[in-house]
Amino acid sequence: MNKTTYIKEFGEIKNELLTGERALFKSHNLNIYNTIFEKGESPLKESQDIKLFGSMFKWKYPLWYTKNITVKDCVWFEMGRAGVWYSDYITVQDSAIEAPKNFRKCNNITLQNVSLSNAQETLWHCNNVNMENVVAKGDYFGMNSQNMLIKDLTLYGDYSFDGVKNLEIYNSKLLSKDAFWNSENVTVYNSFISGEYLGWNAKNLTLINCVVESLQGMCYIDNLVMKNCKLLNTTLAFEYSTVNVEIDGFLDSIINPISGVISANSIGQLIMEEDKIDISKTKIIYK
Repeated sequence: MNKTTYIKEFGEIKNELLTGERALFKSHNLNIYNTIFEKGESPLKESQDIKLFGSMFKWKYPLWYTKNITVKDCVWFEMGRAGVWYSDYITVQDSAIEAPKNFRKCNNITLQNVSLSNAQETLWHCNNVNMENVVAKGDYFGMNSQNMLIKDLTLYGDYSFDGVKNLEIYNSKLLSKDAFWNSENVTVYNSFISGEYLGWNAKNLTLINCVVESLQGMCYIDNLVMKNCKLLNTTLAFEYSTVNVEIDGFLDSIINPISGVISANSIGQLIMEEDKIDISKTKIIYK
């Protein structure tokens, strides 16, 4: 057994500069410290039981078809794009990810104290995702993923969580046009959301203790629930939605909800067009 084969199967790698395609292909039970991967695609493809500390990914596709990966204090540079695809059981902590298109078709992902400065097309088609204290900037974040638990997320990017299923978000800030389109079973607690056309075509969207700012938000929704929420500068809301909405304060304007209850302190403009909806199916309550 030569030294390269020995290192790939078990042991430690420290302070190395590894180049070339598939530098550590099919590695197992390996601890990697302060190592740089560059100028070579897929360095850890098909690897299992890998722990990385203080290391850097500078080239494409570093972790594809992997399993049981722990990453701490590491960096993905811009060319480390499409970093983690088709992988199961990966934990990333205290790390910076500059590369786009990370995490695709993965199962059981944990992200803690992670920044994603170019999160374009990130977290697509993933299952069982836990995130805490994450900052991300990029459009189409989280598309078609499911079974997600998110706490303390700050997101800058439009079209987020399109098609997502079974998502809970706590104590977060989402600056995101068209968030939660085509989603199902989404609940957001104690969060701030700003973005046009929020939640269109969603099913079972619940907002609790949230502050929302949205042009034509919450339309075309099957079962929209809002509890103790504030709507700031939110106009033409709830069109063709079924609603159970409790607003703390003023609501700028409502247009043609299908059915349900809307409670608010006051409403600036109420548009209910009898040729488009059955106005008797919606109850308006002024607190």
